[in-house]
Amino acid sequence: MSSPPDAPPQPSVSTPDGVPPSSPRPGPLARTLAFLRNTWRGLTSMRTALVLLFLLALAAMPGALLPQRSLNAFLVEDFYRDNPAVAPVIDAVGGFEVFASPWFAAIYLLLMISLVGCVLPRTGEYWRAMRQQPVRTPRNLERLPHHDSGVVAGSADDIRRRALAQLRGWRRAERTEPDGAWAVSAEKGYLREAGNLVFHLSLIGILIGMAGGKLYGYDGDVIVRADGSEFCNSSILGYDSFNAGLRVDGTDLNQFCVKVDRFDGTWLPNGQASSFASQIGYQTAADLDAGSTQWRPYELAVNHPLRTDGDRVYMTGYGYAPTFTVTWPDGRSRTGEVQWRPVDQGGTQLSEGATKFERPGVTDPTLRRTSQLAVTGLLAPTGAVDPEGRLVSVHPDLRSPVADVDVMLGDLGIDDGRGQSIFSVDQRNIDEGKLRSVATARLAIGDTVALPDGTVVRFDGVTPWVNLLIGHDPAQVWVLVAAMTMVGGLTLSLTVRRRRVWIRVVPREGDARVELGGLARTDRAGYGEEFERIARTMLRENHDEDGRMRTDVV
Repeated sequence: MSSPPDAPPQPSVSTPDGVPPSSPRPGPLARTLAFLRNTWRGLTSMRTALVLLFLLALAAMPGALLPQRSLNAFLVEDFYRDNPAVAPVIDAVGGFEVFASPWFAAIYLLLMISLVGCVLPRTGEYWRAMRQQPVRTPRNLERLPHHDSGVVAGSADDIRRRALAQLRGWRRAERTEPDGAWAVSAEKGYLREAGNLVFHLSLIGILIGMAGGKLYGYDGDVIVRADGSEFCNSSILGYDSFNAGLRVDGTDLNQFCVKVDRFDGTWLPNGQASSFASQIGYQTAADLDAGSTQWRPYELAVNHPLRTDGDRVYMTGYGYAPTFTVTWPDGRSRTGEVQWRPVDQGGTQLSEGATKFERPGVTDPTLRRTSQLAVTGLLAPTGAVDPEGRLVSVHPDLRSPVADVDVMLGDLGIDDGRGQSIFSVDQRNIDEGKLRSVATARLAIGDTVALPDGTVVRFDGVTPWVNLLIGHDPAQVWVLVAAMTMVGGLTLSLTVRRRRVWIRVVPREGDARVELGGLARTDRAGYGEEFERIARTMLRENHDEDGRMRTDVV
């Protein structure tokens, strides 16, 4: 655009060599702020949130395909044994602890930041949209998708009152236009924006609740024999595995006790499981504080957990614990009953384990270490022999228990200070010759096997055990309420129709010209009928009995 003729001439600015100067380059602080601003905008965009959500789903796939230590550390050991070359590589990248790995946490954290940064501005937009007044009446209502007009007999005030009666329940804004016409803008369906607002706030509530559960929640597994054995949630030492939240140190657990009296399982004739349940008793924190000796009965079944004192107790598995009695040549005996773990993926509960003993009455440290004994092998709840002579289990129920035992004698490594599995002996001691096999046998209940030194091992019986998962999540109610309100908000946003109506009344001598316009802000069926109803009522003198516009009225 050129300057006006009377404007003074603008002085030209140039460098000594006649080249115009370039704009100054932003300083380091300005460039840094611009970089941070652009990064934040990119991170909080909906496209980035969708990409991160896809990456999170992709990153979670190894957690579903590979065994996880937090769920079953023994399956990880089996994977190591079956894949010795690949397992260390997978472990190095966190494949066996996917949901606790830094890269998964980074994706989850970025997704949470992206969602919060994306949702909060939209929440503000929906809040403003929910509170805004209807817009002014357009000048030409005939350009709207729904419109009608006509001349109506009567005074402008009567027509105005009729219009306000038709728009009862609508949010309205009345105006008087410069030409003396009266106009009203009405809008309905603000609950749609309220639903959007509730949906986005509930999503943030779920994210906060999940974060709170990770901070202040915990879960753990414990195996309890179904013979009246007890477990008390008083210390993490009672757990077989324990996963604590970031703000949980294990010193302030909810107090309660569980006693497993009996395990009941039903199976189809082909061995397929039909139902599992445990008859248990439990005592709450109030019972323990009162010194009560009574147990509250409860049937603990799959998908039917016990909820007490804010904790949940699930039954996630079962197995069997064989009982062995070892009698030494001097007549002293010890009885051991330790759970063995299932190893048969076919569901027949073929189990393996190690029941360990120390010889009583031995005070010499060297002799005590070298006289330790372990009964290892396989246990079949319903035993049979395959064509190759190996022990197999043909049914998971305790119909005819048989154990193939391998009795190991020597140093079990109990005093080494190193942790070891209760289901196996230390293989290093076997490789080093500190532990050796002294007898093997196939035993039914009541059978015995004698060792070279006269020691006798007897197979006494089998006791079922159940695996209990104890979980504590103080934010579960918060997450449940947020999820329910999110569904309610989503329902409102999908079902409520946001629509607008404008009516203009132009007074004339003895009558008035009425113009109507309508606009649906969402593509939903049914608004056309609503607008036609309002138009027929306002222009009833200009429509025939079927609601069509009469052509003889101008």
